[in-house]
Amino acid sequence: MKNFLLVFRVDLNAPQRTPEQAQANMQQWMDWISKLAAGNNLVDAGQRLYPHGKVVRPQHIVTDGPYMELKEAVGGFTIIKASSLEEAVELTRECPVFAGGGNVEVREIWAI
Repeated sequence: MKNFLLVFRVDLNAPQRTPEQAQANMQQWMDWISKLAAGNNLVDAGQRLYPHGKVVRPQHIVTDGPYMELKEAVGGFTIIKASSLEEAVELTRECPVFAGGGNVEVREIWAI
C-alpha cells in the first residue's frame, strides 16, 4: 500500500451555509472519514485550514495569501493509503467537498 495526500480545495465564492447546512455538511465529512477508516484506508484524518495565511518566497519575502483574486483555496487535507493512484482517486468519489463546488487533488507521498 502507498500513502496519498488528499488536498481539498474549496470555492471561496460559494454561498454561506446556514447553521443547519453546515452541521449536515460536517456530518457528511465525518461519515466519509469513518468509511475510509472502516476500509482500512485512513492514515491521518488531517485537518481543516483557515482561508488566510502567508506565502514565503526566496530571500524570505513574505506576502499575504491566498490572494483575494483566487476563486479557490486549500481548505484542508487528509492522508489515505491505497494500492494505486487510481484506487486513491476512486476513494474520493463520495468526498463531501464536491457538494460545495470544491475539488480534491490526489498526490502520492514519496517515501524517503
